[in-house]
Amino acid sequence: MRAPTSSTRRYGSLDAFAKAPPPLPGPVAVILAEDEVELDTTLRHHALAGFRTLILVGDPSLRLADAVAAGTHRIDLPLDRPGRAIDAVNAVIAAAPGTWLYYCYNAEYLFYPFSESRSVGEMLTFHAEERRDAMLTYVIDLYATDLAAYPDAVSLETAHLDRAGYYAATPRERGGERRLDFFGGLRWRFEEHLPPARRRIDRYALFRAKPGLTLTADHLFDDPEYNTYACPWHHNLTAAICSFRTAKALRRNPGSRYDIQSFAWHASTPFEWHSQQLLDLGLMEPGQWF
Repeated sequence: MRAPTSSTRRYGSLDAFAKAPPPLPGPVAVILAEDEVELDTTLRHHALAGFRTLILVGDPSLRLADAVAAGTHRIDLPLDRPGRAIDAVNAVIAAAPGTWLYYCYNAEYLFYPFSESRSVGEMLTFHAEERRDAMLTYVIDLYATDLAAYPDAVSLETAHLDRAGYYAATPRERGGERRLDFFGGLRWRFEEHLPPARRRIDRYALFRAKPGLTLTADHLFDDPEYNTYACPWHHNLTAAICSFRTAKALRRNPGSRYDIQSFAWHASTPFEWHSQQLLDLGLMEPGQWF
């Protein structure tokens, strides 16, 4: 984690942030905290990836380790109402035109090709040279297989993911060139417990802010080009956000909690916490970046 800095700021509301945002050297990571589950590890992971600015959005009661808190701006905004997380991302977009941004929730971890040896800034520099202003990130569900030992399905040490069962489909709405909806993981296997709008696993979580750009409630942008998986002439880099969020939600919802006895199935495999595994499984690709 980074050394403490006196420039770290805390804002009592989203309006206070919008009126006087801090300097935001990029790339910037916005962490949307729905609870304290693996909150410190989420922030540490993205600091180590090379994000120069971390912004935590969540309830003011959320606790952080001292070393983590020292390197993190905070916006006090409980995410207990629909739309608040999207509002927070849009506020950061407005405050940082021209800056590369990233957003995720707590207990989510970004991986990209060669992430063990290359920084996120290096990757985004290459991506920008390919005239791309956004990057497709697949949200890959993580889960513990022993729900008796881990009732919330969250365990870094015993995390599993699905090695099969992913597919793409042409959107029924909001279609267009180089635009697909992607499905798989727990959202596919237990889709009866999720509304259709929450079953996609595609999220364009890495993007360059610009004036007027808006993230919508379905995790798409109002600029159609930002919602494309590749440029017109070849495949581009993609990344993966390895996430306990769906497993956690399925365990907390009373209906699904008692209907689901285990997340394990024949295609479950231990997560190795390494980008090469995700590349080998086809869950992200390096494009032309070698």
